[in-house]
Amino acid sequence: MKKTITSIICGAVTISMLAGCGTDKPNTTATSTAAASAKPVTIKFHAYGSEAQQNWSKIIDGFQTKNPNIKVDLINLSEKGDTQEYAKKLDLSAASGEDMDVMMFSEAGMYAQRVALGMVAPLDDYISKEGYKESEEYKVDTQLNGKYYALPGKFNPWYVMLNTDHLKEAGLEVPKDWTWTEFQDYAKKLTKGDGPTKRYGTYFHGPQGGGWLEFMRLALANQPDNSDYLKADGTSNLDSPLFRKSVEMRYQMEKVDKSSTPYTDMISQKLNYRPQFFNQSASMIVIGSWMNSEIGGTDQFPLNFKAAVAPFPKNNASDPSGYSMVTTDFYAVSAKAKHPQEAYQFIRYLTTDGILVQGKYVPSWSKVKNDQLGQIVDTILKGTKNPEKVDRDSLITVLTNARASKLVPPATYQADVYKALNEEYEKLILDKQNLDAMIKNSQDRTQKIIDAAKK
Repeated sequence: MKKTITSIICGAVTISMLAGCGTDKPNTTATSTAAASAKPVTIKFHAYGSEAQQNWSKIIDGFQTKNPNIKVDLINLSEKGDTQEYAKKLDLSAASGEDMDVMMFSEAGMYAQRVALGMVAPLDDYISKEGYKESEEYKVDTQLNGKYYALPGKFNPWYVMLNTDHLKEAGLEVPKDWTWTEFQDYAKKLTKGDGPTKRYGTYFHGPQGGGWLEFMRLALANQPDNSDYLKADGTSNLDSPLFRKSVEMRYQMEKVDKSSTPYTDMISQKLNYRPQFFNQSASMIVIGSWMNSEIGGTDQFPLNFKAAVAPFPKNNASDPSGYSMVTTDFYAVSAKAKHPQEAYQFIRYLTTDGILVQGKYVPSWSKVKNDQLGQIVDTILKGTKNPEKVDRDSLITVLTNARASKLVPPATYQADVYKALNEEYEKLILDKQNLDAMIKNSQDRTQKIIDAAKK
């Protein structure tokens, strides 16, 4: 019997409240009135996030206008948008037999766990009947164990934020397509000064404290498949040369090039990526595009320089562009839905025209046109203090071309693997072991965790 998948807490940040970007004419392929039952039905939509955060009423009104025979009853399990609170209440609702048709999940761990528990219905028949391929229709591939159980909502790829004033000073251009080798070269050229006032070329957040393990697999992340520490079948991926490259690059930049903020400073001064970038202590940061709503500056962190965005770097110039880590929302139909067809219609609308009507996020829907994406980006930037200081075109270009690696479902022992990797990395970066020992110890400890989970 397969062991239940536990939820993994991600570093994803909820995008702050933004003004609406207006409505678009609904897409007839996204929601078919012909498929709706002639008899009026009500579907239960279990979700989280306040009206101000999510604009649920706009989405529901838009759907019900197109589908007058389907009423959507919003069951908001966390008005404040606390996804852990939501998950607990959702499981209690399911255990008590409460009616539910549509559910949303905030990250891959939460999604995979409920699929493993049998709470979620597969969507393959609906997708096949409608005649599209999920991997082409959306930028996030939500497939688990050969089936699709959810459609993706927002699209938050990782990218590189740059201080273009510093680039100009160093005679550098905003990269449109680059490699990690070129990223390292930029970091060296952008590093300036010495001592307490030294400006570093880049700042890599984490993995101090056991979190933000994304920063130990940067070279792995730019791959269509096998982009995580574990493979889809739960086996170790640490024998990949790209894992070694990821760690070696971090070590090289901090210890040899001295172009990256020291790990000891991160720990002793409790540094965070926002002040490091906005206070101009670091010229570049690799981060998720939840920063779209902050890149133009906020009350806490104003933007006093010009900023731009570059794509997530590749390993080789010949590699496909755009792949990176991506966060999204997963919208699913309950396995016990009373109205599964209508529930599917709703999530299809929600992840296509509905997310445009919502006016909050960049969609995963690949059919969004460039002018629509431009409107969304403009709406997001208007919510910042100094949108005029942001290179809008670079942001739109990166978001247009970004793609998500194939989803790797979290394993039951994922948290234990993260803990082991963090401990071995700290030994390396604090000069308590060399790179070869770090790689070997990480591989050995991870394999022991995997073997123990099989017993």
